[in-house]
Amino acid sequence: MIGLTAHKIDYSSLCTTIEEKLCQLGHLVPNQFPVTQREVIRGGKAVGVYFCLHGPRSVKLTAICDYKKDTVIFYGSDGVRRESMVIPRLRQAAVQAAA
Repeated sequence: MIGLTAHKIDYSSLCTTIEEKLCQLGHLVPNQFPVTQREVIRGGKAVGVYFCLHGPRSVKLTAICDYKKDTVIFYGSDGVRRESMVIPRLRQAAVQAAA
């Protein structure tokens, strides 16, 4: 789990959600193509994660997860912003159970 934001995030669930959304945007089958992740650093602090789905024929679909704004922005293979979503939060009961 990531504790950089005001709330906790289930990182594995977030990665799965982002991969599924990128596949949907590119009309691809989930779990068939590699997804790479890189930490986004600003001022020496991790402020997000960059996701890149490497599809067929050098197609790349990307997403930026911004911890400060609690959003994920999705980009198509042409680099144009397609969609955004709020980072899903864990329910308070689940956070307390994990603690």
